[in-house]
Amino acid sequence: MKSLLVAGLLALACSGMAIGAEPPATSPTVAADSRSMAWSSLSADQQRLLAQFQPRWEQLPAQRRFALSRGADRWLKMNDSERNNARARFGKWRSLSEQRRALIRERYDDFQNLPPAERERIRADFREYRRLSVARRAELRREWQQRSRAERQQLLREARERRQQRRLNL
Repeated sequence: MKSLLVAGLLALACSGMAIGAEPPATSPTVAADSRSMAWSSLSADQQRLLAQFQPRWEQLPAQRRFALSRGADRWLKMNDSERNNARARFGKWRSLSEQRRALIRERYDDFQNLPPAERERIRADFREYRRLSVARRAELRREWQQRSRAERQQLLREARERRQQRRLNL
């Protein structure tokens, strides 16, 4: 069970699923490194973390090997608190239905396909939202959920228009 948890945490850590995470680099150097990444090129600590993959390491796609090694590096650099947080996030992820996970992946892909300026605007809005008190966030969620679909769409249109107006005024 522990090895399954570590593997899952590594997969999440290297997938960039966190909000605001940048996609992994895809430079020719990274592609070449991932193609040539042999099991023997991993550090002893990486090999220990990824031991369950060793029997089939060479059969894994190159990008997957690279992502796993990068995830292992990230895991090894985490302190106990960060690891506990990662375990909790992974547990929450695993408790979601497959449909919910698919929706989250789709939204993540949509986010990654946005222009950089739009992604940064969304990150800034999220940071602002996180600065609100828990009570205020709950109040805003309740208000949003009580609105009809038409009202929500109208509010989103108005917000987009305000953003466009602000950009024009800059």
